[in-house]
Amino acid sequence: MNNPEELQEVLLEIIDNALIEDIQEGDHTTLATIDADAEGKAKLLVKEHGIIAGVDLAEMILKHVNPELEVNIFIPDGAMVEPGSIILTAEGRIQALLVAERTMLNFMQRMSGIATRTNMYVQAIRHTHARVLDTRKTTPGLRYFEKLAVRLGGGHNHRFGLYDMILIKDNHVDFCGSVSTAISKTLNYLEENELDLKIEIETRNIEEVKEVLHTGNINRIMLDNFQLPQLKEAVKLINNKYETEASGGITLETVIPVAETGVDFISIGELTHSISSLDLSFKAQLK
Repeated sequence: MNNPEELQEVLLEIIDNALIEDIQEGDHTTLATIDADAEGKAKLLVKEHGIIAGVDLAEMILKHVNPELEVNIFIPDGAMVEPGSIILTAEGRIQALLVAERTMLNFMQRMSGIATRTNMYVQAIRHTHARVLDTRKTTPGLRYFEKLAVRLGGGHNHRFGLYDMILIKDNHVDFCGSVSTAISKTLNYLEENELDLKIEIETRNIEEVKEVLHTGNINRIMLDNFQLPQLKEAVKLINNKYETEASGGITLETVIPVAETGVDFISIGELTHSISSLDLSFKAQLK
């Protein structure tokens, strides 16, 4: 989605769906307790250390619920925050503030959790040239926001989906019969369809790495579930001819030695499928 208007439309549709899921025919508690014309102010508070993400999205949600709300942002996306930090304040119709609250927090807490965890990996391997990548193991419908959170945490996005890069995985190789056949069929497909996409291929052992090197015509070699000695051997064998990517069950406890093998990228599924949300709250600011 390179078109800003198209992207905006998609994001608003996601926000609408989230709000509808929460509100349905109405927030009856708010409708029962708060006068329609009552106005007030609330602040978005941080309750634990981390990297904040989703601030711009929070403003979008608040303004989408009620364009007349006044939003003041004090801490931007990607900033390190501490407990007690005030991210933003919002002022206007109280009913709108309360309707937007949970949807806004659900997005921001998850995104901030992803950004915070990503930054832990980034900091752990900052002494190497390896870059931290996410995967497609994302929450259905929320991939854009989760991948944005990875970037805000200092990581990098792998392909966004199945359409913007070729990644020949083990199943593709097995169904094709060999690494060389899978690469050959891919090259023919790209030529026939006049597509200019980068090609990455997953390898499971040194023999497959050698077959890729013999076949050529790719951009990156994924080294999946390689033990450290084999990973070092593979990186040395590839010798910068192609980009290298380590993957497969890499954790914060194991990422440093993996990065120190000299790989260019490390893909980590945990960043988007197994994180803890950052604790945030939206509190009434009484005069």
